[in-house]
Amino acid sequence: MDWKKKGLLVPGPPPLRWAASHAALPVTRAADDSVEVYFSSRDADGRAHVGRARFARDLSGAPSYDARPLLSPGPLGTFDDAGVTTSCLTEQGDGLNLYYSGWTRGVTVPFYLFVGCARSDDGKTFVRVSSAPLLERNDVDPYLTASPWILIENEVWRMWYVSGVGWEAVDGRPRHRYHIKYAESRDGLSWKREGHVCIDLRGEQEYAIARPCVVRERDVYRMWYSCRGDAYRLGYAESADGLIWERLDAEAGLAPSAEGWDSEMLCYPAVYDVGDHRHLLYNGNGFGETGIGHALRVGS
Repeated sequence: MDWKKKGLLVPGPPPLRWAASHAALPVTRAADDSVEVYFSSRDADGRAHVGRARFARDLSGAPSYDARPLLSPGPLGTFDDAGVTTSCLTEQGDGLNLYYSGWTRGVTVPFYLFVGCARSDDGKTFVRVSSAPLLERNDVDPYLTASPWILIENEVWRMWYVSGVGWEAVDGRPRHRYHIKYAESRDGLSWKREGHVCIDLRGEQEYAIARPCVVRERDVYRMWYSCRGDAYRLGYAESADGLIWERLDAEAGLAPSAEGWDSEMLCYPAVYDVGDHRHLLYNGNGFGETGIGHALRVGS
């Protein structure tokens, strides 16, 4: 599929007193007359917080922003004390579950990542469901877990998430390696992990598959993600069951611009539909340092 770029949607940083840099990892929630865009921006100490912007349904016009973060880093020593970055939203009853990646700093490696969740019953205030991560390290995921994307089908919560496969020394510094795995749950909190790999690394140069976004269309699952060698590019895959995937990266349909805010990299895609229109939000240069862009599927 092909996309038509519509330009920057949320600048990095957004016009908020607490946001010193970035607008990364967009997550959307479409209502009858508006679209909410959740994102992560960093404070003056480099710690990510979750913010929100509201747009008209067609993403036209200037957005309104929540003045304060919806979620901020946790207390000192917790799994998310160095930052919280957006991942996905699920609706449960009258409330919302905001799944996120919690960051903590390391010594032998620069960071650790874990999956967390915060709940809102009013759409305004989000409270952590646990002070511990939902996906702690274990034998299946011994290094890190991050960036869950969740669909609820027939009372089964299906998660595609980033899992670390190791660290390696590159030019004297540790560099992460991670790919995308699968997990299931009956309540969205306790997850069964068996180590099933959905999107794996390929080639010697690729070392990171990041931030999956999964859409089901009748009998086809479609996944967009970021794949990284020299720089992040958008990847794309299809599956009949959500478990066995065929990588079709050439069909992702979006390339870096010749110049400007998304000329160096493309990453962290979020795809959603409003009526007959399919939208793609994504980050460009600097892992979201330049903000969030918008593209519309050609023909939609």
